[in-house]
Amino acid sequence: MPPSPPAQPGDAVAAIDTPALVVDLDAFERNLDLMSNAVRGSGLALRPHAKSHKCPEIARAQVERDAIGICCQKVAEAEVFVDAGIRDVLVTNEVVGAGKLRRLAAIARRATIGVLVDDAGSVAELSAAATAAGATLDVLVEVDVGAHRCGVPPGEPAARLATAIARAPGLRLRGIHAYHGAAQHLRTPAERCDAIAAAVRDAAASRAAIEAAGIGCAVVTGAGTGTWQHERDSGVYTELQPGSYVFMDADYGRNALAPDQHHFEHSLFVLTTVMSVAVRSQAVVDAGLKALAFDSGPPLVYGAPGLDFRRASDEHGVVAVTDTAIAPRRGDRLWLVPGHCDPTVNLHDWIVGVRGETVESVWAVAARGALA
Repeated sequence: MPPSPPAQPGDAVAAIDTPALVVDLDAFERNLDLMSNAVRGSGLALRPHAKSHKCPEIARAQVERDAIGICCQKVAEAEVFVDAGIRDVLVTNEVVGAGKLRRLAAIARRATIGVLVDDAGSVAELSAAATAAGATLDVLVEVDVGAHRCGVPPGEPAARLATAIARAPGLRLRGIHAYHGAAQHLRTPAERCDAIAAAVRDAAASRAAIEAAGIGCAVVTGAGTGTWQHERDSGVYTELQPGSYVFMDADYGRNALAPDQHHFEHSLFVLTTVMSVAVRSQAVVDAGLKALAFDSGPPLVYGAPGLDFRRASDEHGVVAVTDTAIAPRRGDRLWLVPGHCDPTVNLHDWIVGVRGETVESVWAVAARGALA
């Protein structure tokens, strides 16, 4: 059982127990609406990535705003969202292991489930699991369009794998997955534009090779929060997968935006309390490595010029106080923007939604720790 939530609806924000993962609902809803409105009318589908939030309430809010379903990364995440009523889930990952394949096929009896492959051996294993379960799995060829992580080379290799999928019992070829994750945090608009232009060429070549083999390729899916406008306007992609846009984080905040690019707001914070000011020119807070992910750098101290989060241990965060800053006092609250939202969310059991000075909602991070 998860621990008790740090607040209850109706509580004052000042009463939230810290450290706590907090969402500014006004900014969060503006982010949701901005993305929904920007995709609506484009002819493309919006399938947000739920690995960012791991929360069924947020997935439902996205579906209510025209998302066709969600993405996730693991079978265990997909199980959580299907159990919560989400009926179209794409696992944007390869799934290996007999137990995971049985579980994936089982939920495909209750929802539309997609999965990626980049190896003919995976096609055979997925086919066996689906037929044994009496289910059908949607399958997409993962194409390496620049991330150099998973995926077959573009063009003919994608067509060969698509042919194997199309012939396999229990599988339905949906198209290709062409996500360039490494492009999302390229800092300048020109760098991101160039990277996605190359990805678009690779995706188009792969689709053309599949269609030349006499096979349909209805879906070309990909895109992230850093580049989605390029994929939307490419004329090649049919589906977009941004995830972090709902929250934004300090690392995405370092991306420069072109004048025509949409600006999403920081809505996710770790609320923390100053525990100690015993050492001159610093404050120690109760949020450290177990409350924040540091893979993309330290958090930003929001709305507090001159305060700089310098280092962390398990349960302590050290904030430097410059000569020009207003020095925090013991018991003060600081709002921290995580360096990377996805793994930070996975450290918490609850998301506290606040509007103004009041707690409005408390949501379970139901897919926390869903790693299998």
